Amino acid sequence: MTTWIYVDESKRTGYVLAATTVPDPEATRKVIRGLILPGQRRLHMKHEQPRRRRVIVSALLTAPVKTTIYDAGRGYATEREARGACLTALVEDLAAAGDGETRLVIEQDDSLVGYDNQRLIEATRATGQRETLHYEHLRSHEEILLATSDIAAWCWVRSGDWRRRIAPILAPLRTV
Repeated sequence: MTTWIYVDESKRTGYVLAATTVPDPEATRKVIRGLILPGQRRLHMKHEQPRRRRVIVSALLTAPVKTTIYDAGRGYATEREARGACLTALVEDLAAAGDGETRLVIEQDDSLVGYDNQRLIEATRATGQRETLHYEHLRSHEEILLATSDIAAWCWVRSGDWRRRIAPILAPLRTV
């Protein structure tokens, strides 16, 4: 059985990477598709109104997902270094869990694809996962399940009530 993990980031208050494990991609796609309004290609919390954000978060809580937040804060010289540390920590956590075949789908930022690939090659080699961990970069309109991590990351960095709302799907915080 393949473990599917969808990855997005937030740079609002330092660097945060959200990795959402989706055990049943088809069921979760139905939840997310039900939230996409006519004329929208994707969900993106930054562009939603507060009332609609509450609806989106509530709907996500009905899906069988779990998100780990990798928080690099402001402890790195560059965002690239913070991103690399988060991706490495994610790969290390996957190796420790030993769940077998894993697919990472990372929201595509054209300026970071090469960097990500290098970090992931190094991390999968170091953890012995070259054969079991596979990854790809896609745009959020190409894979609507990337919205799961966007929602979680957005709520986490806003803290307060938004963090409380998303708490039921959060795994323990991973500070890197």
